[in-house]
Amino acid sequence: MSAPRIAVAVVTMGNRPEEVDELLRSVAKQDIAPARIVIVGNGCRLPEFAERLSLPGEVTALDVEENLGCPGGRNVALARLRDFGDVDVVVELDDDGLLVDPDVLRRVQELFTADERLGIVGFRIADENGETQQRHVPRVGASDAMRGGYVTGFLGGGHAFRMSMLAETGDWPAEFFFAHEEIDLAWRAVDRGWRILYAPELLLQHPKTSPARHAVYYRVNARNRVWLVRRRLPLPLIPVHLGVWTALTLLRTRSGSGLRAWLAGFVEGLREPAGERRPMRWRTVWRLARLGRPPVI
Repeated sequence: MSAPRIAVAVVTMGNRPEEVDELLRSVAKQDIAPARIVIVGNGCRLPEFAERLSLPGEVTALDVEENLGCPGGRNVALARLRDFGDVDVVVELDDDGLLVDPDVLRRVQELFTADERLGIVGFRIADENGETQQRHVPRVGASDAMRGGYVTGFLGGGHAFRMSMLAETGDWPAEFFFAHEEIDLAWRAVDRGWRILYAPELLLQHPKTSPARHAVYYRVNARNRVWLVRRRLPLPLIPVHLGVWTALTLLRTRSGSGLRAWLAGFVEGLREPAGERRPMRWRTVWRLARLGRPPVI
């Protein structure tokens, strides 16, 4: 198998100009150059990047008039790459991330070359002190961030997709805006027989954050979880999943305002259209459970 052609895609809202510059400089320092770099301005106008930062490959900057959310903005980049038609793998990176090591793209290329059914490679996310938050390890209850292998999920901050996989699964669920979009795409990939590899040697340095920093976190988190299971789970598993998840949420959430926002989002998820229902097959359920991430938690 010949080495896949790699693109890098970055979505930004224009509020982190210095971080975006540093990220793109770290891409430029990779020991193999991406064939293309696509940068999407999500509701903002982008500055000039290519000559100012000496970026390699073909650089495309796309201004989008409104903020489409992270999945919607990434879909804009994917659509343009699909139009070009000359890229096999796309590496998507958060705009405040940083590729510390110069061989990340080469390692990505080697992984996809070695396994033709590899659809997604997930990076390890760590802060400037080398610490990885437990929620960033794609296994239930996992504590060892350095243990790689095949998994059932990936991290939105740093990952790589095979374009031919996306042709089968479809792109990001743009209507989610943020929260749980990775699970939706991962479940579709596993259901289509693609493998997801967590490769901790691929490091994206990223500031330590909490998802609750977003003002609408509790509402969107609840709404999207309900949409997710309505779209992807077999009917008998929907009440089981929502029951387990509701119990865990009630145990973990200490904020009264957070619980009220969560309840509003839960009701919204039940009332509003969830999008196309394409439930996973039962054999996919068993595969998810075997890999350590049963879809009922």
